[in-house]
Amino acid sequence: MEWKLRDFLDRLYQNEMLKTIDVSVSTDFEISYFLKKFDGKNSILFNNIKSYKDFRILGNLFTKREILYMALNVFDDREAFSILNHSLDNPKEVELTKSYSLKSIGDDIFRLPVLKYYEKDAGKYMTSSIVIGRDIEEGYLNASIHRMLVLDEKHLAIRLVPRHLYFMYNKSKRYGKDLEIAIVIGASPYFYIASASSPPYGVYELYVANTLSGGMIKGIKLDSSDILVPEDTEILIRGRILRDKMADEGPFVDITGTYDIVRKQPVVEIDEILIRENPIYYAILPAGREHRTLMGFPREARIWSEVSKVVPEVKAVRLTNGGCGWLSAIVSIKKVSEGDGKNAIMAAFTGHPSLKMVTVVDTDINVDDPDDVEWALSTRMQPDEDILIISHVRGSSLDPSADQEKLITSKLGIDATRPLYKRKEDFEKAKIPYSEE
Repeated sequence: MEWKLRDFLDRLYQNEMLKTIDVSVSTDFEISYFLKKFDGKNSILFNNIKSYKDFRILGNLFTKREILYMALNVFDDREAFSILNHSLDNPKEVELTKSYSLKSIGDDIFRLPVLKYYEKDAGKYMTSSIVIGRDIEEGYLNASIHRMLVLDEKHLAIRLVPRHLYFMYNKSKRYGKDLEIAIVIGASPYFYIASASSPPYGVYELYVANTLSGGMIKGIKLDSSDILVPEDTEILIRGRILRDKMADEGPFVDITGTYDIVRKQPVVEIDEILIRENPIYYAILPAGREHRTLMGFPREARIWSEVSKVVPEVKAVRLTNGGCGWLSAIVSIKKVSEGDGKNAIMAAFTGHPSLKMVTVVDTDINVDDPDDVEWALSTRMQPDEDILIISHVRGSSLDPSADQEKLITSKLGIDATRPLYKRKEDFEKAKIPYSEE
């Protein structure tokens, strides 16, 4: 298992899944243009960055589901969801090491090749930043991926949603202290998968990543803050989320492909930047397939787990690309009794509270084929019997049609499974019993 980033890139290259671009490209719009052009096709390594000759830039790392399966050493959804859920329940502490091959380049963020992605972005954004914080009271560590807007050479505006890092930040504020953090850019694929998965508070994502890797990850404890970071890191930034300073964050494109609203957000002050030799800066294209895969895959695993509690078998779960990898899901189940479809709908909303729409289908429907799903809707669903609408419930701040301040929305569930009281044969697709083989 290639648990180190560079080893994994070598494997992708050997399997013709990594494309290298050697022409000179700019961090303003040019790199994002190529990432969009090859979105869903290839991972890309840019070897010639204008004004940043010592850096390479990686993008579209998880642009295809096959790459995610390759990283996890699995072949299908069932195996992928199982290994992630097992790792979340069985985190493994990392072996500590005292040395790492990083050198300090000072505290000027402009020395890093931070990208500007879309025309109306507020500025240059770091999009693959794994931010590690420590609970000032309990000592718990937390790692999560956050977008950060470059304000000046020493300051960033960080987007914080009301989850674990936000909780740590507010607790430090109550003590009258800044929250010390470490920012990791370009680490093991396992650490990125784990950092996107949001385990319970107190479970450190690096330990989840270590279980995913089979216990291969090593860690380094930073003396200044007692924060534990992975040894395999391309870029490491030490800093603090300031307790008493806020700044406008946005506009910026989020997972829906539309511009998120501008908010006052906390400010990070940079203390030191450390890099590897010939470092690889990792950039995630906002609203690209990779963005949606990293955010969506852990939620698919949760949906699969919750739905599995109420029906005999779940074949597949997919947060669809048309649903922005976040707001709409297709769930394939083995139906054995009437009501299974609606029970699966409610369980899916439990597994992913930000979910807005869910369609439940039978196991003969391909969740990755929109035509097949629409065929199930057309032939197996009755609108007056099989549609559930839930009003005035908590939803996602990413949905521009919802109340993005109060997070209030409505939700739609569709049971597109065949009715069991009718003949199965009436719902089967016709087949031609011939093959050229």
